[in-house]
Amino acid sequence: MGLRPNLLTRRAAGVASTTLALLLSTAAVGVVPAASAFSAAPGGTCVEPADVHAGARVKAGGAAKHEPNELTATQIKEREADLAAALRERASRRTGAVAPLATVTIPVVVHVIQEDSTRVGGNIPDSMINNQIAVLNQAYSGATGGAPTAFAFQLSKINRVVNPSWYPIIDGSSAERAMKTALREGGKNTLNLYLGDVTPGLLGWATFPQRRLSSTDGVVVLNESLPGGTEANYNQGDTATHEVGHWLNLYHTFQGGCSGSGDGVADTPAEATPAYECPTGRNTCSAPGLDPITNFMDYTYDSCMHQFTPGQASRMLTAWNAYRAA
Repeated sequence: MGLRPNLLTRRAAGVASTTLALLLSTAAVGVVPAASAFSAAPGGTCVEPADVHAGARVKAGGAAKHEPNELTATQIKEREADLAAALRERASRRTGAVAPLATVTIPVVVHVIQEDSTRVGGNIPDSMINNQIAVLNQAYSGATGGAPTAFAFQLSKINRVVNPSWYPIIDGSSAERAMKTALREGGKNTLNLYLGDVTPGLLGWATFPQRRLSSTDGVVVLNESLPGGTEANYNQGDTATHEVGHWLNLYHTFQGGCSGSGDGVADTPAEATPAYECPTGRNTCSAPGLDPITNFMDYTYDSCMHQFTPGQASRMLTAWNAYRAA
C-alpha cells in the first residue's frame, strides 16, 4: 500500500532526516513510576503501575472528563526518574540495546472484540486491519513527512473474539482488565492491539512501558477509526499511530502546558491545551514556535496529523532500550 491519498500533499519538503541518539545517561531522560503514585485509576479502581494509561485520544466534542490519565507533574517526574533508572540497569547488563538508526520490527497481535458477527457488532474486515498496519509503517518510517523512527510493524495474528460482556470496551473497567488478562500474547516487545467500540468520547488509550510486564500492557483503539472506518474525521488510522506513540513512551504535545518540561522533547513547541479539528496559526504559549497541531501526539483530525519529530523518535528508541528490548 502506498501513501494514503490525502497524505501525498503533506510531503512538500520530503522526508525529514534524523539521527536517533541512544541515550544511556540519567541526564537525558527520567524515571520508572513509583507504585504509590499510580495506586488508583480514575474512578478509584486499584491498579498495578503497568496498568496506568499513557493517555488517550479524545475526539472533538469529547468531554474533558473522558481523558483517562493525563499525568500530573509529580507522575511525570516519577516516570522520568524510573526511565533513567531502567537505562542504568540496562547499561550495567550491556545486553539487548538497539543501536541508533537500527530498525526494530514490532510483532502486532490484533484482537477484534465483537458483540456479534455483524459489522455493527464489531466485526470489521481483515482489509481494515492490514491497512492499519500499513498506516503505522508509513507514520513511523517518516513517509508521511515527519522524522523517521527506528520502528516498523508486522502483523503476526488476528484474533477474533465474540464476547458481549467485553463489548464495548470500557476504559478502566473490570471487563477491560479481564479481557486483556485473558487475551494478551507475547513479551514486552509485542504490541497487543484491541479493537472494538469503546468508551463514549474516546478514540483509544494505551499503557506506558514498564520494567515489569503486565497482562494489561497494550493499546485499545476504536474499531471504526481504522482506515476506511465510519468515524468521520478520525478514520484514517492515526488514532493507532497516536496510541502506539504512548506505548513507546511519548506524552501528549500539550503535557504540562506552557511551563516545566512539557512532553520531555525539546523540538516540540510548548502547547497550553489540546488542539482539535484543524486550527491554523494556533499559538497558545509565549515560547517560540506555533502549536504542533500536525504532530501525531496532539488531538487534531487525522487529516491534520502527519509527523513525529527527531526528538520524539529519539525518546521512543531510548524507552525501547530501557523497557522493551530483549
